[in-house]
Amino acid sequence: MNIMTETRIIDGKAIAARLREEIAQETAAMDTQPGLAVILVGDNPASHVYVRNKIRACEKAGIKSFESRLPVQATQAEVTAEIQAFNDNPAVNGILLQLPVPDHLDADALIHMINPAKDVDGLTFINIGKLVAGDQSGLVPCTPQGALALIKSVETDLSGKNAVVIGRSLLFGKPMAQLLLAENCTVTSAHSRTKNLPEVCKQADILVAAVGREKMVKADWIKPGATVIDVGINRMEDGKLCGDVDYEAALGIAGAITPVPGGVGPMTIACLLQNTLRAAKQSK
Repeated sequence: MNIMTETRIIDGKAIAARLREEIAQETAAMDTQPGLAVILVGDNPASHVYVRNKIRACEKAGIKSFESRLPVQATQAEVTAEIQAFNDNPAVNGILLQLPVPDHLDADALIHMINPAKDVDGLTFINIGKLVAGDQSGLVPCTPQGALALIKSVETDLSGKNAVVIGRSLLFGKPMAQLLLAENCTVTSAHSRTKNLPEVCKQADILVAAVGREKMVKADWIKPGATVIDVGINRMEDGKLCGDVDYEAALGIAGAITPVPGGVGPMTIACLLQNTLRAAKQSK
């Protein structure tokens, strides 16, 4: 096996901090403060942490936050009414429905109630369609957008590169593949049914793992010198977090890699703020 001497660690925290600083400078120069509304249904502890972090990030970036917290037994009609109120509120530029919602609610129907111009998660059919059609005016899902920024921090020209995305969710895998296609990569969407997955991954100049399985991607799946983006967040038996890639084993083989935590995660919130700013500018 080709072993390289040094793997570049992609510092998502530092890149996200720079992006948040740029956003804060832009919002400070605006006549009207952009606004982000977050709707949280139920008492999922992880969701509460995410929402708290998003609101704190908004404050620091000069974005006004609006919050709607609904009890776990809230009905479809009650959540819809909250979304509609934010759709109609001109002070709100972005609307985020924190997922997952309780099982009795139809999350897809709720997402598609959001005005596409305020859909900062990029999950409405209009924004998905714009992404697939190559229309730059749509809002792009935050995590793939952040992952692309991390790839570009180490790769100046992605044209012609082989990219493999493991995972095909609408939240990440599908939009990530579209973003890489738009950069003129040759893209393979791999998943649980892909045959010879290690061999498929081994062809990748850019390998993106988003499956939610602890250390699934082994060292011998990685092409020497490849850029590896690890989107997975898994809690191990000892309570520590790890990604979908065997990080320690990948060091010295990958050309560049994101750590977990401290890689893709911080970029998601930074890109959420960026989408809110963008929506505010477009609403003008």
